[in-house]
Amino acid sequence: MTTRQPAALGTVVALGGGGFSMSDEGGSALDDHLLDLTGVDRPRVCLVPTASGDSSDYSRRFADAFAGRAETSVLSLFATPPHGYRDPRVLLDQDVIYVGGGSTANLLAVWGLHGLPAILREAAKNGTILAGISAGMNCWFDQSSTDSFGPLAPLRDGLGFIEGSACPHYLGEPGRRDQYLDWVRRGDLAGGYAADDFTALVFRDGVLTDAVAERAGRTAFRVRRGGDGVIEDPIEVRTLG
Repeated sequence: MTTRQPAALGTVVALGGGGFSMSDEGGSALDDHLLDLTGVDRPRVCLVPTASGDSSDYSRRFADAFAGRAETSVLSLFATPPHGYRDPRVLLDQDVIYVGGGSTANLLAVWGLHGLPAILREAAKNGTILAGISAGMNCWFDQSSTDSFGPLAPLRDGLGFIEGSACPHYLGEPGRRDQYLDWVRRGDLAGGYAADDFTALVFRDGVLTDAVAERAGRTAFRVRRGGDGVIEDPIEVRTLG
């Protein structure tokens, strides 16, 4: 029987949706908040776009969004050396590691081959903020709701930095909420956290400490089994000014 690793020390910012990849030209208040959390005037921020197959468009949008206020870099695990590939240990020199959206299953498989789980745990312990949207939310949890295989499906082999399961895009995509509630009710997924688009959950040492949104009226929930059913406990969400 596999023993679950303890929650990672450090800070994880899990975006159900939003950030630079879903923002307009006005920018993202969630990304602004993420930079503020570092306490650094010009933080070092590295994008890890593995889940999108190292999409060049995704990387360009990231660089444009953080231009002039952060030192940006991209960890590419798909490009052919020596031009695109970078040593994953570059992540140990960052203030923020920002994981992009896409396929959670593919992300976890590739990361395992390149030894990222141990590197990310070390980075978090040393004070680097771990962040991400969609697949970049899912990856930090034990389990998650994913469309990595086409139809929505439960995925049970996350990194386990945060105990329980995750569901991004909770109200933003058809079927997300109903499927997640059903999986938790049946025990296909452990109870966990659901975040709407444009909402982020902040965890410190594996414990939820804050929930913020860049648009008014956005929601987040702690979801758990209760009797023969499932319970959604609302999480108080602050709207960023």
